[in-house]
Amino acid sequence: MRFLTNRSVANVARLLVTRATSTQTGTTAAKPDQRWDLYAGVLVERLPIVSKTLEPLEVSFKDMLSQIELEKSLKSNHELRKEVEKRQLELLKAGKIDLDSEALKQTAQDLEDAYNDEFSKFKPAPRVTQADHKNDTQSLERKLEETLVLLVEQKLGNKNHFLLPQGLHKAGESLRETAERTLKEYCGESLQVMFYGNAPVGFYKYKYPAEARTNTVGAKVFFFRSVLKQKPGSISNSKLKHKWLSQGELQKQLNDSYYQSVSQFLV
Repeated sequence: MRFLTNRSVANVARLLVTRATSTQTGTTAAKPDQRWDLYAGVLVERLPIVSKTLEPLEVSFKDMLSQIELEKSLKSNHELRKEVEKRQLELLKAGKIDLDSEALKQTAQDLEDAYNDEFSKFKPAPRVTQADHKNDTQSLERKLEETLVLLVEQKLGNKNHFLLPQGLHKAGESLRETAERTLKEYCGESLQVMFYGNAPVGFYKYKYPAEARTNTVGAKVFFFRSVLKQKPGSISNSKLKHKWLSQGELQKQLNDSYYQSVSQFLV
């Protein structure tokens, strides 16, 4: 009986050792296939230049608020001055008072007429620009009511794609430093942007085609948000193919899975 028990224990131990060995071998064999390249991507935004055109409901609500404010507000100094001058003019015509001619040399009505004349000469800039008419996607002077995002042409495998600027991480760099370097390598030194922080705002990963794999299975991209400064400069790399696209245009341009990841951190 003791012999059978010892034999059973030995068999179980042998089985456990075999499983552990096979597990270790499988783990060791899987490691090379699980290495990924690290990339830093940059979301560069041009914020809206003008406020959005009001919807009909918004226009009606704005007019109602303006009317309420007019009805409840006190008269301005200009309105009070017009009333005083009107009464003085009536009394002057009736011969009840005698005013110095200098007192009525420039009345409130004269000022109002001058202001209205100056205002009539003012012509607001058009919301739809020449870049809109030409559909010039390389221009920042388009879609002034919307946020635009920078895409640059990059080669992945054997094909070219328009993507957010991204670059391979180098040893010794933080991912934020990789993002800054990548943007300069693509766009040059003259494009002025401000990064929002040191932490990535989004993530995307993709596998390389089987024929393109060497030591890594794919790429993991960590995105950083940035915005053009008030004086953004321009993209000095004249050979760079790029586009400034709105969110709706991005959805049509980008691959579905890539857009789904990017759209998570679009404003």
